Amino acid sequence: MSGMKYTLAERLAVCSWSLQPTSPQDLIAKLAATGIRRVQLALDPLRESPKIWGETENLFRANGITIVSGMVACVGEDYSTLDSIRLSGGIAPDATWEQNLKNIRACAAIAKKLGLKLVTFHAGFLPPDESDPTFAKMLQRLDEVADIFMVQNILVGLETGQETAAELAELLHKLNHPNIGVNFDPANMILYDKGDPVKALHVLAPWIRQVHIKDAKRTKAPGTWGQEVPVGTGEVNWRDFFSTFKHVIFNVNLAIEREYGTERVADIRTARELVEKTYI
Repeated sequence: MSGMKYTLAERLAVCSWSLQPTSPQDLIAKLAATGIRRVQLALDPLRESPKIWGETENLFRANGITIVSGMVACVGEDYSTLDSIRLSGGIAPDATWEQNLKNIRACAAIAKKLGLKLVTFHAGFLPPDESDPTFAKMLQRLDEVADIFMVQNILVGLETGQETAAELAELLHKLNHPNIGVNFDPANMILYDKGDPVKALHVLAPWIRQVHIKDAKRTKAPGTWGQEVPVGTGEVNWRDFFSTFKHVIFNVNLAIEREYGTERVADIRTARELVEKTYI
């Protein structure tokens, strides 16, 4: 497969949580409205609400929906400020580690049953260097999470953004785990003010397993969030992004993500149309 070139239609997907679905039936209807039949599926609803989500696989099959990857959330995350997410995000906090580990094991089993080959998640803030007392702990926890998925023959993708591309690359070198890659989100790098996403593609290319199509504007006040905006209205240079992408990365999915706003379906359609025009 690695030598094959996928068409754009075979790459594009939608992040299920962007559509805020109440059930698999609701998700299927909203996906139809976006014009995309491929999805990155949040796995926690299947774990938490099997009565509602238990028939997802059968319903998707009946409606021609393909799951390209899964996503796992961590408990107790507070995204209200950069400081709050630094304290509460991902697998970094000791207080939620055991519960996160339990949830991750359950989601890995669900992902295996669905036949998935990639699951992504936010690890939380990764220490920038080895002198940080939490560095060894985060390496050990990432190792443990990667092993859980490796047993199921599923790759793990770490979300970008909470550190610079160089810092993440350094950590991945140190970790040296064959099962850990990157879910590259250009908007997150802007939201967290962590560098130029196009340059970051070159740095992280060896590890990129999936890309999120999302856009943002950089903050004017250092230490605060940037603003997520509809694709094409932010600071990601999509022409440069796709031009670089095609030179350094092959055969990964492009999952459209939208986490703010009340016009999610319309914003995802806009993103799809921009990608179709720009990815040439």
